[in-house]
Amino acid sequence: MRIIAGTARSLPLKTVEGMDTRPTTDKIKETLFNVLQAEVPGAYFLDLFAGSGQIGLEALSRGAAYCVFIENNRKAAKCIEDNIAFTKFDKESRLLVSDVISGLHTLEGRYTFDLIFLDPPYRKGLEEDVLRFLSRSGIMKPDTKIIVEAALDTDFDYLEELGFCIVKEKRYKTNKHVFITKDNR
Repeated sequence: MRIIAGTARSLPLKTVEGMDTRPTTDKIKETLFNVLQAEVPGAYFLDLFAGSGQIGLEALSRGAAYCVFIENNRKAAKCIEDNIAFTKFDKESRLLVSDVISGLHTLEGRYTFDLIFLDPPYRKGLEEDVLRFLSRSGIMKPDTKIIVEAALDTDFDYLEELGFCIVKEKRYKTNKHVFITKDNR
């Protein structure tokens, strides 16, 4: 696993041993950032269920102004910490070792984000919990884009009741990225 583009291009990243995290493949990561390329420079980026931190670090490498990582697994958090230090993005980032909802509470009133990426464990309903929190959160701007990495069979039929809409869905062999914004109609 490595940084694909930008100022830290080609730097290798540590990953967490075992099956507790599922690192996003370089191919899927590249596709994701091809979709987001115009929105990343200067953005405040939030990486939830951050794993190794590779998505947020890729965003920083591609010009994001700042990234907050939230991860509750201590081994994964240590991996993120090491990757931040190795890529020299310590001034442009913050790591919260916490469950995601508690971490989001900590960010209230301190940050607003342009891009929010979440890659929760599949089929546990955690994306819905986070989206419910975000629907009434002050960390979102009117045009914040949320990207959820989820299993192909994950249902998002509750989004309308939360005031969100899907603007794009990118399907891969084993998972998908769902791009969500506030429904400002």
